[in-house]
Amino acid sequence: MRRPDLKTLQLFIAVCEDGTLTGAARRENIAQSALSKRLVELERTLGVELLHRRATGMAVTPAGETLLHHARRMLTNADNMSTELAEHAKGVRGFVRVLANLSAIVEFLPEDLQSFLAAQPAIRVQLEERPSLHVVAGIRDGAADFGICAGDTPTLDLESRTYRHDRLVIVMPTSHPLSGRAAVAFAEALDYDHVGLHAESSIYANLRAEAHRVGRPLRLRVHVPSFDAICRMVQANMGLGVIPAPVYDLLGPPMHLTAVPLSDDWATRKLLVVTRRSPPAPATRLLLDHLLSPKA
Repeated sequence: MRRPDLKTLQLFIAVCEDGTLTGAARRENIAQSALSKRLVELERTLGVELLHRRATGMAVTPAGETLLHHARRMLTNADNMSTELAEHAKGVRGFVRVLANLSAIVEFLPEDLQSFLAAQPAIRVQLEERPSLHVVAGIRDGAADFGICAGDTPTLDLESRTYRHDRLVIVMPTSHPLSGRAAVAFAEALDYDHVGLHAESSIYANLRAEAHRVGRPLRLRVHVPSFDAICRMVQANMGLGVIPAPVYDLLGPPMHLTAVPLSDDWATRKLLVVTRRSPPAPATRLLLDHLLSPKA
């Protein structure tokens, strides 16, 4: 079977996203007849029907959905390859791709990456935020060189090492009844409304599991995508929020919020660096050594 070329895949993606030949042809600056011919040849090459032709436009078949998934990945990889090779031509001697959860990105990586890049200016780092489970899946699939995830994440066949530790706190307005406590068990906080991080986050999974364990409902008013959004919702009296203590130190005081440490054992966490078991490239090795070196 001949492999489809990248230009044809780009045209196929355009048709899937636009839903019409006319719109896709205009978007890609190609004659509609030429685009239609490319699609027919693509289907003939692959031996499957990729699109249903209808009076109202084009609908993607199940086989087309499969191709669309892989085509997007191939074009992304091709773009990344071009970008990285161009950087090498400018003198860059290494590219490191990192997947990390939100906690690592907000708490520790800014300073760690800044000090690393100051010492290694010829290396480029590409950082992408993903939930911890997706970090592990991405490293297994080869989407990045290594990842950083929550310590309770199943790491499967990956190699894992401890990166940092943190502790979860409950953030609240200073007038809240729990304010001023030295520590509080999460079960006590279930008497109040909560603002939760997105549903795929490890923090939210822990809160939900603890509520289930004690047989109490988690009175969640809203999911939000980030720690600063949690703090803003708490500031607006939408409920309590659970975030790492270093994040509170950055975001809470300027919003006139206070925080009480959680006394639960699971609230003391570790972050893991996960890698495939094959030897890393030299630039990746340098960054791993920097991140995993003992901290003062």
